[in-house]
Amino acid sequence: MIYTTFAKLYDDLMDPEMYANWLDFAEDELVSGNVLDLACGSGRFAVKLAEHGFETSGLDLSEEMLSLALKHAEEAGVDLPLYQGDMLDLSGLSEKFSNVTCFADSFCYLPDEKSVERAFVEVFQHLKPEGKFIFDVITPYQTDVVYPGYMYNYTDEEQAFIWTSFEGKHPHSVEHELTFFIWNEKEDGYDRIEELHYERTYELDVYLKALKHAGFNQVKVSADFGKSKPNEQTTRWFFACQKD
Repeated sequence: MIYTTFAKLYDDLMDPEMYANWLDFAEDELVSGNVLDLACGSGRFAVKLAEHGFETSGLDLSEEMLSLALKHAEEAGVDLPLYQGDMLDLSGLSEKFSNVTCFADSFCYLPDEKSVERAFVEVFQHLKPEGKFIFDVITPYQTDVVYPGYMYNYTDEEQAFIWTSFEGKHPHSVEHELTFFIWNEKEDGYDRIEELHYERTYELDVYLKALKHAGFNQVKVSADFGKSKPNEQTTRWFFACQKD
């Protein structure tokens, strides 16, 4: 997931309640020990983990996101080691972790099923014995029913933002067209910037098979941040996996 203009706006507009709900789910599932937050983005969730006593590190592909994560960690006064890297190759990490987290459907930004499976293998290899891996993904109901035709607009004194979602070319995929109008003082006008973000998900059985192939034999799937069982209209699945 690569953000440019979107990084700061994403950070500003993300619902704080989501972080609180992810934290509740994490505290119910994580084991004692250190935590790696994959695709940590702006670091707000990783900072919350650190504030609640977890020895937390963050990894993200985007330098811009990591700069925001460092800023939030410094403001909170927590120690948060940060790594720039790709979840498809964690070989640069020198340690293993008791827990790995990955939220905000970050795995759905990977291009295909093979990449998702590879990411799961990387996580398994970097978990300590009896370690926990928890994450979420959007469901086919979200991509096929909820997202197509979705539109969100935001404006303030310095910027405007239009988010429109369309059905993607692959099954259970969606394209998010993002248009920004950013005030440019030198030009005394707005700069228009466009980005295209792509998400793809799979049937539940695909994720379960990929996790089993990676080595995870203990897997729980839930909805509503672990509070209920999934049904046909569940928009996000939550996974809690343990390494034997």
